[in-house]
Amino acid sequence: MIKQILLVATGGAVGSVLRFLASVFVVRMESFPFPAATFLVNILGCFCIGLFANLIPGNSMRFLLITGFCGGFTTFSTFASETLTLFNNNQILPALLYTLGSCVLGIGAVWLGMYITK
Repeated sequence: MIKQILLVATGGAVGSVLRFLASVFVVRMESFPFPAATFLVNILGCFCIGLFANLIPGNSMRFLLITGFCGGFTTFSTFASETLTLFNNNQILPALLYTLGSCVLGIGAVWLGMYITK
């Protein structure tokens, strides 16, 4: 258990730092009408988790790269991967409910947090 925790922590630290650096870099170049840094990081994270899910056979590297790195880089990659897994398992209604619920409740939770702290 300690080994898995250290792998997740290491991957998460690297992912978080790379997300920060990507955001700093993109913000300097940003001329987009939406949060381009977050969008690009989320899409790249989805791409990475897709690659890692099929390329990494062992649990240790999965903890490091999927749970740790992708989790620290972005949680959207995990959301996308889990949704695709539901669709691939022919669980269409749960996939749709998960997607809609995550978006609506996620945005609602941000709003609520902002409202409470005003």
